[in-house]
Amino acid sequence: MSVLVAEEVHKYYDLGETRVHALRGVNVSVDRGDFVAIMGSSGSGKSTFMNILGCLDKPSSGRYFLDGTDVASFDKHALAGIRNSKIGFVFQGFNLLPRTTALENVQLPTLYTKIEKRERLRRATEALALVGLADRMEHFPSQLSGGQQQRVAIARALVNQPAILLADEPTGNLDSRTSVEIMDLFQHLNDEGLTIVLVTHESDIADFAKRTIVFRDGRIRRDTPNPTRPSASEVLRTMPTLED
Repeated sequence: MSVLVAEEVHKYYDLGETRVHALRGVNVSVDRGDFVAIMGSSGSGKSTFMNILGCLDKPSSGRYFLDGTDVASFDKHALAGIRNSKIGFVFQGFNLLPRTTALENVQLPTLYTKIEKRERLRRATEALALVGLADRMEHFPSQLSGGQQQRVAIARALVNQPAILLADEPTGNLDSRTSVEIMDLFQHLNDEGLTIVLVTHESDIADFAKRTIVFRDGRIRRDTPNPTRPSASEVLRTMPTLED
């Protein structure tokens, strides 16, 4: 079953007297349990497409189904509800509250739901354990490395048990080894059944996904599987550690 379907999606932006055609009839289907990397140069349309996938923007025309629901015509209030219940977001800049512990940061998305306090705590605790930070729950962001902060951000994205995880340049602020550690975590989460769509400008990061989609001039120029994708855990074994 497809968890994400875009049908003939067009997006226009009016900039004064100029109309920009950012997406030109995009058709994409992502099955449940897939792991897709999206690439493309600046202005290719990939960021516009990700905003539509994340219900942060709406198509000018076309249809977009998220987990079986046609959300293209939803208003802002309805889109906000879909975002909180169906989508987990991970960003390049982590976006953690600096004066809030890892555990409290992870609980934030649950505050906009009807989940009881005890259940919020349980979910946040389990999410942090899942990303390998069971012993860092009471630490503040300033007490965590960049990789650990991104793991907190991933745990926060998972706490509402989303249908899909959208990651926008999640390794952009990380060194090479930490980037592979994050991709190892993504591969593990994907192996457990989580659907992931990741934007990256780094081809070696895209290689860790099951499939790569390349945008250019508002259209999909390539949509191919990665049959020989590397195992991030195997790559880590060959990489030097900080101590080396």
